[in-house]
Amino acid sequence: MGSENPNPHPIRHIAVFAFPFGSHAGPLLSLVRSLSVAVAVAGEVKFSFLSTSRSNKTLFSSDEGFDNVRPYDVDDGWPEGHALSGNPVEPVEMFLRAAPGNFRKILGKAEQERGIKIWCLVSDAFFWFAGEIAGERGVPWLPLWTAGPRSLLLHLETDEIRRHLGEDQGGLCNDKTLDFLPGFKAIRISDLEGVLITSQDSESSLVVDMLHKMGLNLPKATAVLVNSFHKIDPEISNHLKTKLKKLLNIGPFTLTMKLSPQPKPFLDENGCLDWLSEHETASVVYVSFGSVVTPPPHEIAALAEALEEAGIPFLWSFRGKLEGFREEKLCNISSLKGKLVPWAPQVEVLKHSSVGAFVTHCGWNSVLESVVGGVPLICRPFFADQRLNMRTVEAVWGVGVEVDGGVMTKEGIVEALRRVFLDNEGKEMRERIAVLKKLAHEAVDAGGSYSEDFNDLVKIVTQSVGSNVINLRL
Repeated sequence: MGSENPNPHPIRHIAVFAFPFGSHAGPLLSLVRSLSVAVAVAGEVKFSFLSTSRSNKTLFSSDEGFDNVRPYDVDDGWPEGHALSGNPVEPVEMFLRAAPGNFRKILGKAEQERGIKIWCLVSDAFFWFAGEIAGERGVPWLPLWTAGPRSLLLHLETDEIRRHLGEDQGGLCNDKTLDFLPGFKAIRISDLEGVLITSQDSESSLVVDMLHKMGLNLPKATAVLVNSFHKIDPEISNHLKTKLKKLLNIGPFTLTMKLSPQPKPFLDENGCLDWLSEHETASVVYVSFGSVVTPPPHEIAALAEALEEAGIPFLWSFRGKLEGFREEKLCNISSLKGKLVPWAPQVEVLKHSSVGAFVTHCGWNSVLESVVGGVPLICRPFFADQRLNMRTVEAVWGVGVEVDGGVMTKEGIVEALRRVFLDNEGKEMRERIAVLKKLAHEAVDAGGSYSEDFNDLVKIVTQSVGSNVINLRL
């Protein structure tokens, strides 16, 4: 009887490497908590969530009953006594200089404290080095890409793009399209992220280097997880499947995270939904530029003046400061025509029947939330993948418009509002985004593509890796 396995369900230890900036770590933790419940049937599972102290304090600020998910603090790379410069890229580069050593060190600590080596490594897709660490241990690597499938494909094709652009590298105003890539006939060079244009021979930042190495290493991953669903961009999704070992569409998170065992209840402390209920169907414009960027004062002023002239009711989630702008004017406009709040439950707002347009920076989460709500977009992108998302929204899907010239002016916003609310073009946008909305909900319904891909993820996480699971107490 000595050959029998006395423990058919060994303890599993899964490490998670989070990118502690922007909207990256939160969705990763939500995914981990969903996984922690789904894989429990295979036996005891321990998750070690590695991020910076600041990030972990925010993410684990309340006890949500997930005792098997334990945070571990990694060094943020910030020298003691170093003064902030105000450059938002600086803390990211400080953090990257400390990597991967900061993660290796704390991973060893987590293995010792949990009493077992890792079984699987889940990470933000940015962390190409997570693949090396997983390879050294002979365990699966599951990177999560929190943005859209098009931007992911661009990173995988960075070297190919550079070869095709040749002397056009750096030509951010060039209207030449990327017709050499499947599904990119409507995408222009000017829509690309700057990091993709940068020549390998030029002086590049740590962020540029990280993204390039990511594109080279993701094809080695056991599976790449994406916050998307197949039918939103099937040609891109199909091409990604030829570039990766396995692609798992586990979004849109705005819907799938509600399937988690303990979804967070939304709060509406500012009475946004009650206010929206006082208005007619598709009559209100919702304005929000996310939590990272605030438009410059002259654009804020132009937007306020445009809303006043158009006379369209608005709900504006404004998180910035009104420096350089007459605060009383914005408040006066708000009291007459709309509602100005410091925060709004965006997902619920965009699902409300009275919302007819969304003025947005076009971040991927906001795009998906607008799709799920069936609301056309008015786009003012700022950086990263936002221009690419804007171009996809406008030229590929036909469910929104860019503000004229790419910068908010009174005339440009008034024109965009007219196109969406008054012209037949706006009606057609609503019809097209209604189709995408239907496809998004079908993806997460019982038997939908999300269930299939999430089940594949669970299988990878729970599969046996033999001798790589070693109880350190023995």
